[in-house]
Amino acid sequence: MNYGATSFRLGVHGMPNTAESSVVERDIALAKQTRGHVHVAHISTREALEAVRNARKAKLRVSAEVTPHHFTLIDENVGEFNTHYKMNPPLRSVADRDALIEGILDGTIDVIASDHAPHAFHEKEVEFERAAFGITGLETMLPIALTVLHHHFKLTLWRIVELLATNPARIFNLTGRGTLAEGSTADVTIFDPKKKWTFDASQSLSKSRNTPFDGWNFVGRPVATIVGGKMVYEG
Repeated sequence: MNYGATSFRLGVHGMPNTAESSVVERDIALAKQTRGHVHVAHISTREALEAVRNARKAKLRVSAEVTPHHFTLIDENVGEFNTHYKMNPPLRSVADRDALIEGILDGTIDVIASDHAPHAFHEKEVEFERAAFGITGLETMLPIALTVLHHHFKLTLWRIVELLATNPARIFNLTGRGTLAEGSTADVTIFDPKKKWTFDASQSLSKSRNTPFDGWNFVGRPVATIVGGKMVYEG
C-alpha cells in the first residue's frame, strides 16, 4: 500500500511516491532522447503527473492513463486491512487523488483504463500482505466516470467518451476503433447518463467479486453493449 500515515498505523510496508515518479521521469528522459512515445499506465501520484504535464508542455510524445479507483479512493479506505482496496500501484493520499482529478480536467491525462483484475475468493481472503493485487473494474468504470467526473466535476459527456474510447484508439493506432464512423468495427456501449442505481457485487456479471465499490450508488449506467455488430448485453 501507499507509504504514509495509514501504512505506518497498520504496520504494512509502504510504496513511496518516488517509486513511481522516478521511473516516469526516467522514461520521459528516454522518450526525449529517442523521440519515442511513452505511455504511462495507471498513474497514481501527483509527482508523476507533474512530470507528464511538463513533458507535454515540452511537446514530447508522452501520454498517460488513470484508473477509476485512483481518482476516487485513497489509502485510508483500506481501513483495517480490507484487501478489496489492495492494488498496484496502491491507493494514494488525498492530495494525490485530487491531483489526478485535476489532471483529467485540464487534459494532462488522456485515458481512463479499468485495470480489470479479477481474483478468486481465496486469493483475497488472506492476510493483507499475502493478498493478490487488483480489483474488478469493467462494470464500474463507466458509472464511476459519469458519477464523479460528469455529474460532480461537470466534465462533458463528449470528454468522457474521449477518455474511454476515442483516445485509447488514437494513442495505440487501433484502426476502426473508438469511432462511430461508417466502416468502423461496431463495438458500441449505449448508456443512460441519468440512470440512478446501486452496484451489487453479488449480481456482478464477472465470475469474481473483488471490488471495493459494492453498495455504491451511481448516476449513469450502460444499457446495452454491442460487440462486432452483435448485441451481447441488454440491461
